[in-house]
Amino acid sequence: MSWKAIAATGAAAIGAVAVHDLVQKQHALKRNFPVIANLRYMLESIGPELRQYIITDNDDERPFSRDQRRWVYASAKLQNNYFGFGTDNDVEHTVGYPIIRHRTFSEVVPHTGVHIGEDIPIPSAKVLGGARGRRLKFRPTSVVNISGMSFGSLSAPAVEALNKGAKLAGCFHNTGEGALSPHHRHGGDIMFQIGTSYFGCRDEKGEFDLGRLKDVVASAPVCAIEIKLSQGAKPGLGGMLPAAKISQEIADIRGIPMGVDCSSPSRHSVFRDVDSMLDFVELVASETGLPVGIKSAVGNMQFWHQLSEQMSKERAVDFITIDGGEGGTGAAPLVFSDSVALPFRLAFTTVYKLFAEKGLTDDITFIGAAKLGLPENAIVAMALGADLINTGRGAMLALGCIQAQECHTDHCPTGVATQNAWLTRGLDPTLKSIRVANYIRTLRRDLLKVSEACGVVHPGLIDVNDIDILDGVLSSRSLGEVYGYRPGWGQPSATDRAEIERLMTQSLV
Repeated sequence: MSWKAIAATGAAAIGAVAVHDLVQKQHALKRNFPVIANLRYMLESIGPELRQYIITDNDDERPFSRDQRRWVYASAKLQNNYFGFGTDNDVEHTVGYPIIRHRTFSEVVPHTGVHIGEDIPIPSAKVLGGARGRRLKFRPTSVVNISGMSFGSLSAPAVEALNKGAKLAGCFHNTGEGALSPHHRHGGDIMFQIGTSYFGCRDEKGEFDLGRLKDVVASAPVCAIEIKLSQGAKPGLGGMLPAAKISQEIADIRGIPMGVDCSSPSRHSVFRDVDSMLDFVELVASETGLPVGIKSAVGNMQFWHQLSEQMSKERAVDFITIDGGEGGTGAAPLVFSDSVALPFRLAFTTVYKLFAEKGLTDDITFIGAAKLGLPENAIVAMALGADLINTGRGAMLALGCIQAQECHTDHCPTGVATQNAWLTRGLDPTLKSIRVANYIRTLRRDLLKVSEACGVVHPGLIDVNDIDILDGVLSSRSLGEVYGYRPGWGQPSATDRAEIERLMTQSLV
């Protein structure tokens, strides 16, 4: 083709665009400025990518900064995840920045090798279900575990990789409310989540079915059951799986129709208040033998006051998962992501103090969720009293997520949060499972290194007085002072402390 022909073709194409822009009525900008206005929309469409890779600084981007993503990627690939030339965080002018106080002298000596400590298990300081004497009580073998992310929201290869990674890392894998699929059945321990639609344990009418719950629990290595009241991504709203992401397989697993959005109610139908909820907890626990707990974001405190008042030796939850209002893996209306429910630190401390005042914290395993898959965030959470850490988005990044924020569109470019077969084919569950396990092990290793720097053998033994919260360079206050903790709050009981010190000392020898 000659240059004249190419030029004529280009001119004709531009002319066609100009005519289209002039006659269309949807965009005033295009009618007033045909052709060139399209450049504005093109730049807008790729704006997130331009900011992510070219414009923003290493610590500017949200929800995960470039440095945070780099740490996860390097950890998952077992590459060098150290950073040189000092921090580029604006420590001098940031209010609320946490600083961990290391000890000069201690009998606990941290190892300095890059990968030393990755093979050391860090079990929970508490036995899950021990206080209520559940038949299948157990001590979680990992303080870091994989948060609830449903099959449907995530792709089949992503769920498979997470479960295989959980097996390799020796942690448990929360199913999310979307039921226990075949992709969860690759050997990793399972925490089964019961949501408001009772997927996986409901009858033909969509109502809870105890018999089906017992069947699904018996069919897989389910170690605990979590009743989801709400989640940080969309607190008080319920769940939504767009019709575009619903395959026949998902419809069969959940027991829902094809072609329509799958909307989960915002509240449960099998119980209506704290009293009936505790009855439901005890029913499920007695029928399955498993520890049973709840997951919730924190808003109105009436529920938490009533729960702390009605807990007893006869009726109690075995664990409480606190989700922060910062949001998580679920897509939601912007107002819910931005402005509904307390952020994690306020949410967790408000609830923890309520139970501590009533002397109940030793009988409950507290699980933290909400951007805690980063070492400094996890350390703060455990100092405040979290016994276990759940990570969702950290695990997604380890799978290869690039924070495209297309989770709700079915166009996730890395195949993590989509059901598009062309996109999911790029995700190799065998390779990615190894990266998930590497990430979990590295996070645990860093928690252990920080613990040893603070003079203790386990991250759960770091005290609120070992961490300061900065007001820029003007002043600092201890974590305990900031959140009004009394002496001993946030720490395991003397019995649990002695046992975890014994277990960790054996592992470190």
